[in-house]
Amino acid sequence: MPPPWSKGVIWYQIFPDRFCNGDTKNDPPLVAQQDAWPHDTLRPWKVHPWTSDWYKMQPWEKEGGQDIWYNITRRRYGGDLAGILQRLDYLRELGVEAIYLNPIFYAPSHHRYDAYMLHHVDPYLGPDPLGDLAIIAQEKLDDPQTWQWTSADTMALHLVGKVHQYGMRIIWDGVFNHLGVGSPFFQDVIRHQQASAYADWFEVEQWSDPDSGKDFRYKGWFGIQDLPEIKENSGGLTEGPSNYVMNITRRWMRPRWDSADPNLKGMSLGIDGWRLDVAFCVAHAFWKKWSGYVKSLNPEAYLTAEVIDEAHKLKPYLQGDEFDAVMNYPFAFEGSEFFINDKSRPSAPEFQERMNALVNVFGYERFLSQQNLFGSHDANRIASHIVNRNFARYADWGDYFAKSKASNPAYNTRKPLPEERRIQWLWTVFQMTFPGAPMLYYGDEVGMWGANDPDCRKPMVWPELKYESEWYRADQSKYSQAWSVEVDTVLWNNIRRLIALRKAYPEWRLGEHKWNSVPKSSVLAFERIGDRRTYFYLNPSNTPQPVSLDWCKDEVDEVWTGDVHRPQSGPYWLKPYGFAIFRP
Repeated sequence: MPPPWSKGVIWYQIFPDRFCNGDTKNDPPLVAQQDAWPHDTLRPWKVHPWTSDWYKMQPWEKEGGQDIWYNITRRRYGGDLAGILQRLDYLRELGVEAIYLNPIFYAPSHHRYDAYMLHHVDPYLGPDPLGDLAIIAQEKLDDPQTWQWTSADTMALHLVGKVHQYGMRIIWDGVFNHLGVGSPFFQDVIRHQQASAYADWFEVEQWSDPDSGKDFRYKGWFGIQDLPEIKENSGGLTEGPSNYVMNITRRWMRPRWDSADPNLKGMSLGIDGWRLDVAFCVAHAFWKKWSGYVKSLNPEAYLTAEVIDEAHKLKPYLQGDEFDAVMNYPFAFEGSEFFINDKSRPSAPEFQERMNALVNVFGYERFLSQQNLFGSHDANRIASHIVNRNFARYADWGDYFAKSKASNPAYNTRKPLPEERRIQWLWTVFQMTFPGAPMLYYGDEVGMWGANDPDCRKPMVWPELKYESEWYRADQSKYSQAWSVEVDTVLWNNIRRLIALRKAYPEWRLGEHKWNSVPKSSVLAFERIGDRRTYFYLNPSNTPQPVSLDWCKDEVDEVWTGDVHRPQSGPYWLKPYGFAIFRP
């Protein structure tokens, strides 16, 4: 079963380059030309202004003669580990209990899913990029005995330790299906072909043979040649990469630290688990072996998989010998149909049946640890999904992924209107009160909006910064009005308060769940049951809805508003997109 700490925990996902630039001295233009790996095709770059209009092209972008998409995918904003450390107080104030960190290993892109290597944190996330590159150059890539600790590695361990001191947990993104084309492992294969020490590491389809005119060919993840796939056999990853993954797993879960660095003394430095990228692309045999190793290092470790599929197809990963949880996209699929896509909304009883089926796939106790999300770095933000509701079903992932891009002329990239914000807030109430472990994608709590990748990866909106209003659309035309960019303080304060209530009332986190019914109404009603009960009523419609509180024998307070309801006063009226919470 999943570790007890993971049940009902509040998750927060951080995309490092876009969260906070805490140290401008490590910004890439200062060091890019001296990069240790000359095959890096994506550097050099210029750090983009953090507060600029998202679709507005900067002068150097226009000079290149390339379109907006070429430029956006190559932008860097300078987010780093120092920035995350500086914002831990923010996360604690919000009520976050666990952090999921997108990749931080050494890689050339803004997303870092194209890693050069997994045994070092990206030097550009730390305080001394040039010094780190010099250290890395002295090592033998696949020999852990030669691996040293760079300043970025040390800062990452410091972050882990500080997170633990704050009473939180942290997991890192593990990408074990592929590396980047610039990886020195793969570059060695390109240079030496079959003679390479890493020849058996990658899915090579054809070796180069100048005499016969044959070109070198290899398999890239989903055909993307920038992401050469790691080779597998019947046991999962082949011996070389399998050993490498085991070694880096130990390195980050049980760091052997012998430095006198005072910042790390007395800290718990091992990460608390992993989120596994494209887990469905790696054989079950490997996950079983690796999971057993992880649990031997830390029995309380948490393993969650990215498996975007129908709920019943998730079951093989959750038999107790692979993963503890998944990123629970089916939760978002079903929730979006009921709360957001109002033209195809199922009835409340139909939605309850669908959610029961979803919970039953996992079993109730295991469901308490599933990462109940809406969006992520791979989907449009919830605010923009609401603006564009009804045009695509979230569950139809391929169709939805394509249609929710800003390159689709039918997709509206404007700021959400007040009514749309109310829908977002109602969804969040459901997310925070239904069984499971709610996960916030950075910036959703302050009202950020954006289309699918790359537009869901805008730089975080911080209250002390002044942001340009958004005038530009993706096609470089302008809106008829400017859309202001700032923290939605009402949304932020509401989410913070809701999380605080969740922590104050134990049944919201770990209690049993029971559906109730509101006849002839679209209102969703349920209870969370522990030593006490809490009753929830959510109105997904744009009209007021009455609910009868026939269970109420004495006057009862509504938790959120403080309203007092008396049995003789008649039904309780829910506002459009409103909710009520009663705790007798």
